[in-house]
Amino acid sequence: MRAAIFNLYRILKPGGILLATFPGISQISRYDMDRWRFTTLSAQKLFEEVFSPVNVTVASYGNVLAANAFLHGLAGEELRPQELDHQDPDYELLITVRAIKSKGDS
Repeated sequence: MRAAIFNLYRILKPGGILLATFPGISQISRYDMDRWRFTTLSAQKLFEEVFSPVNVTVASYGNVLAANAFLHGLAGEELRPQELDHQDPDYELLITVRAIKSKGDS
């Protein structure tokens, strides 16, 4: 994972922006159970190892209803917009990262 993020950083031009999304809450895959899982904190720490901390913004989207619907296999269209709009930081369904390569870096 660290090598992938380093390579993404390397191929960005100075001032370039990396946008990434990761699953937060998801069904456990027994095959992947011992591998990396993302939270907003782990994503922040991981990207700050490569990008300047002031250039990394991490956010999460989700709530208990959206997480429950996702785990039951429902589509987003089956919920009302106001049900999806409520954000609860304890139910990180989707994690987003915006990281900028400093203009002085090559």
